[in-house]
Amino acid sequence: MLDTATNRPALPPEIARRRTFAIISHPDAGKTTLTEKFLLYGGAIQMAGQVRAKGEARRTRSDFMQMEKDRGISVSASAMSFDFGDFRFNLVDTPGHSDFSEDTYRTLTAVDAAVMVIDGAKGVESQTQKLFEVCRLRDLPILTFCNKMDRESRDTFEIIDEIQENLAIDVTPAAWPIGKGADFIGCYDLLRDRLELMDRADRNKVAESVHIEGLDDPKLAEHVPAELLETFLEEVEMAKELLPKLDPQAVLEGHMTPIWFGSAINSFGVRELMDGISDFGPEPQIQKASPREIAPEEKKVSGFVFKVQANMDPKHRDRVAFLRMASGHFKRGMKLTHVRTKKPMAISNPVLFLASDRELAEEAWAGDIIGIPNHGQLRIGDTLTEGEALKVTGIPSFAPELLQTCRAGDPMKAKHLEKALMQFAEEGAAKVFKPIISSGFIVGVVGQLQFEVLASRIELEYGLPVRFEPTQFTSARWLTGPKDKVERFADTNKGHMAQDNDGDLVYLTRLQWDIDRVERDFPDLKLSATKEMMI
Repeated sequence: MLDTATNRPALPPEIARRRTFAIISHPDAGKTTLTEKFLLYGGAIQMAGQVRAKGEARRTRSDFMQMEKDRGISVSASAMSFDFGDFRFNLVDTPGHSDFSEDTYRTLTAVDAAVMVIDGAKGVESQTQKLFEVCRLRDLPILTFCNKMDRESRDTFEIIDEIQENLAIDVTPAAWPIGKGADFIGCYDLLRDRLELMDRADRNKVAESVHIEGLDDPKLAEHVPAELLETFLEEVEMAKELLPKLDPQAVLEGHMTPIWFGSAINSFGVRELMDGISDFGPEPQIQKASPREIAPEEKKVSGFVFKVQANMDPKHRDRVAFLRMASGHFKRGMKLTHVRTKKPMAISNPVLFLASDRELAEEAWAGDIIGIPNHGQLRIGDTLTEGEALKVTGIPSFAPELLQTCRAGDPMKAKHLEKALMQFAEEGAAKVFKPIISSGFIVGVVGQLQFEVLASRIELEYGLPVRFEPTQFTSARWLTGPKDKVERFADTNKGHMAQDNDGDLVYLTRLQWDIDRVERDFPDLKLSATKEMMI
């Protein structure tokens, strides 16, 4: 494993064996299925669930919300920690649906690498491209898995060309598929010179490996039909001529992505990808913070909250803050300083996740993701340290693109509704604005599907039927500037003013003209579409 900064000390072995990564893809490329197989290979579950199977067999571990189970989509990022060989994997499964991209964007601030899953038939799709751009902004190393090779898929060179052209990244094959669609029999592992054969009969069975001495070994012909073998040998020759060789340093810098091929539902190609994450994935990286960066090898513990999930366990009104450990060796019961409030917090029952299953975390190291149950003290963007006033930076909050008014079906339950909405606002699932002069709440989201998810969760988790109604406003902007000018502006534009759940002033707009007018007539004020989630 190469270390990018040669003058830094080697990481302690426990930290160096951590691999913290997210899986990104377009919806339906097979991301959740791949996550399940990771858990299967890591020995964390005995049988993988399937998103589209019947009855209990379809209960995937990483989709724990009722709506996720009903629709077979992921709408919330979930974290899983498990061992694979000598390594500790911390995997964050992100929502593929573009309506939940904000959750995904924040999750990518908490990982050191990303596994990009693409569909062998569809190639690079729109959401994959958007998520890739986010990874590019953060220079995240990317490993690629081309899924669904057992279905009708495109030519291998065509897939590689499309990734290189659309995403402007060098692609190097770590494996090469033999046959495609109904003729797909497996892959040749180019890194270890061995043949991997797929078993179509048992989807949870580990693929069979045939050790061979290079591509001219006569044993190849015993396992691969003659017509497939000829095509395969030609393609591999061309690939060696035309495509760049694997350069681990270029992978770490985010300039090159190795690609594996397989079929997640048939458990094929998954182990090779996991070996690749172990070999080429980065160790825990330096975290950007103010007033200084945080290095993972520092002795003192620090970490930051990148996600808050309410009611993961519907039987208890619980809220769990997902904390990415940035440095040090954390032990259960430690007292850490909550930097925003400057108060000490005793972390007495931290949890490790296996999706919705959890166990007490006795310890955690830099790179790990732990859950801290709390009653609303922790918000997205909060930093916890052993005393030093550090604030992790770069966790964004975006202005919503859709606004609707939210009303309780029963007017007597308005107070309960406020509590439920505030919970979701702190979780980052929606923006909630309280208009200065009118009653009710305006809820802002990035995608229409989020309104359905919110209505369904408020009813399920709080027993409150709600309805969302159109509002005259189309967007929201955070307002900053000199205090006296902000107050004067808010006074004269009361009908447009609201407060978000942090109490910050927000200007609600109906038309682009509203924004242009403020920029023209009030040059000292700033309207912003993003707000960094820390105070």
